[in-house]
Amino acid sequence: MANASKKSPRSAARPKAPKRRRRGVRRRRAAWLAIGLAALGLALLSCLWVWALLPGPGSGKAVHVRIPASIDARGLGELLANHELIRSPTLFRFYLRLVRPSVDVIPGGHLLNDAQSPRGLVQRLARLANRPSAKVTVPEGFQHVQIGARLEQLEICQASAFAGAVHSKALLRELDIRGPSAEGLLFPATYELPTDSDPAAVVRAMVKVFRKRFARVAAGQPGALEGYRSKRGWGEHELTTLASIVEREATHADERPRIAGVYLNRLDDPEFRPLRRLQADPTAAYGCVLLGASLSSCAGYTGKVTPQMLRDAANPYNTYAHSGLPPGPIANPGEGALRAVLAPEKSEFLFFVARGDGRHTFSRTLEDHQRATTQRPD
Repeated sequence: MANASKKSPRSAARPKAPKRRRRGVRRRRAAWLAIGLAALGLALLSCLWVWALLPGPGSGKAVHVRIPASIDARGLGELLANHELIRSPTLFRFYLRLVRPSVDVIPGGHLLNDAQSPRGLVQRLARLANRPSAKVTVPEGFQHVQIGARLEQLEICQASAFAGAVHSKALLRELDIRGPSAEGLLFPATYELPTDSDPAAVVRAMVKVFRKRFARVAAGQPGALEGYRSKRGWGEHELTTLASIVEREATHADERPRIAGVYLNRLDDPEFRPLRRLQADPTAAYGCVLLGASLSSCAGYTGKVTPQMLRDAANPYNTYAHSGLPPGPIANPGEGALRAVLAPEKSEFLFFVARGDGRHTFSRTLEDHQRATTQRPD
């Protein structure tokens, strides 16, 4: 009887089987739930990703937006929605937090487009390296105002912000630029620049190219820089200033060295009157471009130099009223104008006047100059 009452090992294990099965069922349910949640999360992320690729609500108009420092995802979404750049600030907030959580938006001014996708907006706002770029060509003789307008048209940066960077004292110190602005050192070339760029970065890129090209031109004229330094105390600033005037005066490349020589003669000839005055029309015009309505002689300026402008001593760039070089370059010269200043043509000419065909008549005496002026076509 005692032996019959003993339970076999197999019968003793049977009550535990249902418990193991329950645990297995719970594990399988948890696994399926996790898979379901993961699939749901992936689907939501996929939907957000697709939404972020859709075009914006606008027609392709450029929009200037200033992003405050320490703005959060909610505030950014509302700000962009207020500027009609996105349709849903809520979806934009989720996109930032779930899909692009590591992206840091850069505070300050941004140039955006109301037809951009949310993904494109984020690329610009964070100034990511993979954002689209645009090619901009700066012609020889362009002024910073013209460059800024072209940059804004291509959505590289805002024109007013570019002008601010050109005149930024901190940036001028950083780049070791003398004078009131970086005008003259924004080298004429073709650049490929990211859209919504920092204007200071654009200025740095152009000045870098200028310095490289200037060094190349100077290397091709051995001793020219040293000669200017020893005779006149001139360096990069003065040479670029004169080259910018030559660039604005000369239409044909072969006349550049002669025009450069004429201006140097005016500075050096003790008989030239008024003494040491360059008398260059484009310098007075640049004062109107730069200072505008603050000069009474520039009221209504449309690009044509008037006698009133040439008499205005309040215009610091007017070389009819002020001796020597103007305060700084009046445009951005190319290699040809820089080379002309470093290798000017030696002559006795003190005057030149446009003939009407893009070329000039050069004279030594005022009488000859006046005769050439009366003979030129209207």
